[in-house]
Amino acid sequence: MTIGAPPDDAALARFGYRQELHRTMGRYASFAAGFSFISVLTTVFQFFGFGYAFAGPAFTWTWPAVFAGQLLVAACFAELAARYPLSGAIYQWSTRLSTPAFGWFAGWIMVIGQILVVAAAALALQVVLPGIWSGFQVVGGDPAPTAPTGAANAGLLGVLLLTLTTLVNVVDNRVLSAVNRIGVTAEIVGAVLIVVLLLTHTRHGLGVTLHTGAGGGAPGALMVGAFAAAYVLIGFDSAGEMSEETRSPRRTAPRTILTALVAAGVLGGLLVYAGVLASPDLGSERMTSEGLAYVLTSSLGPGIGKALLADVVVAVFVATLAIQTAGTRMLFSMARDGALPFAHRLGRVSARTGMPAVAALVTGTGAAGLCLLNFLSPNAFVAIGTTCVAMVYLAYAMVTGPFLVQRLRRGHGAAETAGVTDERGGRLFSLGRWGVPVAAAALVYGLAMTVDLAWPRPAVYDPSGGHWYFQWFTVLFLGATLLAGAACRRLRHRGRAGLPAAERAPSLTQAPTP
Repeated sequence: MTIGAPPDDAALARFGYRQELHRTMGRYASFAAGFSFISVLTTVFQFFGFGYAFAGPAFTWTWPAVFAGQLLVAACFAELAARYPLSGAIYQWSTRLSTPAFGWFAGWIMVIGQILVVAAAALALQVVLPGIWSGFQVVGGDPAPTAPTGAANAGLLGVLLLTLTTLVNVVDNRVLSAVNRIGVTAEIVGAVLIVVLLLTHTRHGLGVTLHTGAGGGAPGALMVGAFAAAYVLIGFDSAGEMSEETRSPRRTAPRTILTALVAAGVLGGLLVYAGVLASPDLGSERMTSEGLAYVLTSSLGPGIGKALLADVVVAVFVATLAIQTAGTRMLFSMARDGALPFAHRLGRVSARTGMPAVAALVTGTGAAGLCLLNFLSPNAFVAIGTTCVAMVYLAYAMVTGPFLVQRLRRGHGAAETAGVTDERGGRLFSLGRWGVPVAAAALVYGLAMTVDLAWPRPAVYDPSGGHWYFQWFTVLFLGATLLAGAACRRLRHRGRAGLPAAERAPSLTQAPTP
């Protein structure tokens, strides 16, 4: 600890780290980090058609169920963000709650999942840009993301977007924070405006949401329809991910984790209900191919509809930027512990910009490579989208599981925070005696959703047939991720063994005092 260091920097020093990232973010910027990862406009527009295709109007009722489950997870994360205000949140929390090896794999699965989410978010441009102007359909033909030409065009637009977000992630922390704040404000205003306008143009009553339509029987259809909500309501942990760049993080991060999820959950829910109720034709194929973009332009007219779609484009950009930032911070956090190959480069932070540039380039390049899969088959869109969510849910469970075990062993958690206060001297956020039931419910929910997302349904992953590897894409990708992770750990241990003891990065064998 440096004498005279700012209080936030001194608190970080007690965990064994020095302040390298620039601590410039206030409460709204922290909220923006979580909300922009979720990005209801990006994700609802991207997956509305998918959910509707399988469960019809009834897919709207999966929204409150997923929202309730994610609130349980967010409550656990809020307590951990107060205890451990560190970048690489999932990795740091899991490691300190369990073992270094278990925590490492949680971080590894999460960072790979985040790179997948970045790719999926970038592909969302295809859902809105051709609807604004046909010239954005560079690869001529059908613009639907599930069509070969639409999928290829989505890959091209995604790579161009990732080039821009990677540049912002390298330039400066203040630029990143400003873009996030402005973008989130525009997204919230746009989402509220879309909800209000659609609700003034409703054509159906709430009763239509009780029908599963042509998607199939209720139980199975709703399990697939839940993918839309599951994909939207992730990423609230990013407010904790940015803790080392946030002022007063013990006080700020727990609140912004919860407010980001609640705001996104309410706005997103209103969007999907309003979209169904305002649909000009519930039986139209455009409800599944174009989704909410079709409802918007058909109900409000091309002028207003396209203006609102332009706001969605801003949301897609900010979401892609925020998700890439979260993945970059995870890589940085693991690298500074010497937990990854090439850790010295991945963990390097520019003193001038406060940005881990090499980590940003890795996440951007990896996501761009995944976008190129769209040139091979339109099935890649769904495969990438559902796989990334399954991996994030699994990583979340690798935090809530150890959190539950710790609570069962040590009671309501007061021992971990005894004598520790937030930056204003108040008590740290804690679930108290609710910790065990909340953590248990969050774990069961998270594992159930992971299985639901990864289940190799041919109708979901390989609807055209002949691509067995897409049907099993999630399972195969997760297996490959674990094998690659084992190889990376082995390579990392070899590299550390060859260094002088003084140059080896610290090992997280014990959790520092909060």
